Amino acid sequence: MQRVRSSASEEDAAEQPRRSWKQDPHGVRLNILQVAREAFAQKGLSGARIEEIASQTSTSKRMIYYYFGDKEGLYREVLADAYRRTREAEDALELDGLPSDEALRKLAEFTFDNHRRSKDFIRLVMIENVHEGRHMPDSTEMSGENSSAIRLLEDIYARGLEAGVFRPGFSAVELHWLISALCYFNVSNQATFSHIFGRELFDEDGQTKLRRHVGDMVLRLVLA
Repeated sequence: MQRVRSSASEEDAAEQPRRSWKQDPHGVRLNILQVAREAFAQKGLSGARIEEIASQTSTSKRMIYYYFGDKEGLYREVLADAYRRTREAEDALELDGLPSDEALRKLAEFTFDNHRRSKDFIRLVMIENVHEGRHMPDSTEMSGENSSAIRLLEDIYARGLEAGVFRPGFSAVELHWLISALCYFNVSNQATFSHIFGRELFDEDGQTKLRRHVGDMVLRLVLA
């Protein structure tokens, strides 16, 4: 009798991924993306294994292939989802009601904080640059995902020009590049920089100072 109960329990466990997929396919897909994001950020495209990813999800390897086709398809979707989450966080800032200089500072300092919190996103970007951007979603999809960042800066900069607060001569893409570069280095080069110069800039006081410096530098660049 004990053996029969054990067999039934094993059947229930084996059936669980299929029930989860049917009852909550969106949740299963998000679970796969989260686990895969961590795996690709830590091990890269070549080092991550579908078997390892599947073992940490609530579904099976077969369902990962069903949703994403193959490992490269999963990796591409992880990249697209990472960019999408960053843009959604930027959209939630509600900068329209702020004066243009305050809005620009808030966006720059938010980017610093968000990159710092999202180290796996920065690692994914680093890894994809090693691959020369070959796995990025197509330009139409990416422009749609990333247009919000440019749209925010276009609006802030236009308001600043109209108010006489900002000087002319910049594009939103240039400002996005400058902000991204300052905030990206803080995460991408933290290990090597701290190994050479110590970790003082990466404790809480150091990060608070750098965050403020990023806002100051961006503002001083564009202020009239």
